[in-house]
Amino acid sequence: MAVGYDFEIFWNVFYLRRYIAVSYTHLRASGFVGRNLVSALENIRDKKDTTRNIQVECVYQYDRKSTSEELMDYCKDADFVFNLAGVNRPKKQSEFMEGNYEFADTLLDALRKNNNRCPVMLASSIQAALTGRFAGSDYGKSKLAGEELFFKYGRSNGVNVLVYRFPNLFGKWCRPNYNSAVATFCHNIANGLPIQVNDRNTELELLYIDDLIDEMIAALEGREHRCEFEDTTAVPDVNGRYCYAPVTHHVTLGEIADLLDSFSEQSSTLVMPEIPHGSFAKKLYSTYLSYLPEDRIMYPLTMNSDERGSFTELLKTRACGQISVNISKPGITKGQHWHNSKWEIFYVVSGHGLIQERKIGRDKDGNLYPVKNYEVSGDKIEAIQMLPGYTHNIINLSETEDLVTVMWANESFDRLHPDTFYENVDD
Repeated sequence: MAVGYDFEIFWNVFYLRRYIAVSYTHLRASGFVGRNLVSALENIRDKKDTTRNIQVECVYQYDRKSTSEELMDYCKDADFVFNLAGVNRPKKQSEFMEGNYEFADTLLDALRKNNNRCPVMLASSIQAALTGRFAGSDYGKSKLAGEELFFKYGRSNGVNVLVYRFPNLFGKWCRPNYNSAVATFCHNIANGLPIQVNDRNTELELLYIDDLIDEMIAALEGREHRCEFEDTTAVPDVNGRYCYAPVTHHVTLGEIADLLDSFSEQSSTLVMPEIPHGSFAKKLYSTYLSYLPEDRIMYPLTMNSDERGSFTELLKTRACGQISVNISKPGITKGQHWHNSKWEIFYVVSGHGLIQERKIGRDKDGNLYPVKNYEVSGDKIEAIQMLPGYTHNIINLSETEDLVTVMWANESFDRLHPDTFYENVDD
């Protein structure tokens, strides 16, 4: 499987350093990685992202539309260069060397002529290892030639070179039906199209675009991660020749396909798949959503309506329950039931109401337990716990306005085991 990124040939980003900060000017943007990188830098420049340790002012970009004069100007002023130029789907085999080696030579020569010893980053590929399924790869050979050119330049000129061998990349704005299986799968599933999985057990090493961008920003800050390579595996080494992004995911094509199927079902089942923090599933779900067509962004929900108002399930999970919204007409009381194990939290977001709870059973004197009253309002949103073993209700105190309540239950409703029993709070 080919490496999952589609850089425009001759695509580079140049940076200017003023005082201690790195400064940038945005001219043009193209390509998957480049577009995401520039977007991140623009957020820093515009103070939308204040979490980074750099100050962005300007970015110089060079692509196939740029002139040699622009290249010389950028190489004169740059304080850091990202070389993202590359070709991986050429019309002619000769274009591999043109995009992955010859331009690198032109770039480094321009820096050399301007006596500019700024750090230079090179986007290479694990295919440059020329092992396993990548043995004999013309693309890999051209990337390896580019790497050696960079290393030689660094030794000869005392320059810090940062050579990254990227695995398969994925994330928003990646081009489908090109060379990224993840982008193609996400695009097709999002658009109701079939996917082809030849071997479900085929394992990929995947690097998410946001994790890559975090590493690029770290490189600008002088905190790049160094490594050596054993075949296609990065082995951390603070003195390593190469650089790497430390967060990647090893997943099979079958696992990817199954996750995407579960994502596509969410709009009909309302069940949100498990997407733990930092997980591959979470990153894949974000990628999948970026391919949704306009007509699939909005989807209907089932409103259970009667003269009292409505109740609508919004979202379900397998592990953490469900979220619903309840609308009560003026003067209406809803609920009047209790649960053995289920618990809920009510949030009144609009209107004026009263929530009542009473412990089931009787006290030692044979009396019903007292009713607890909680007056609620959308003007002051509060969370009210519905306790197991307590019958509860919610009353709309308004004579004119609907009462709108968001409800979370710790488990999704199961019609075969509802754990819901009628009992009037005031009995």
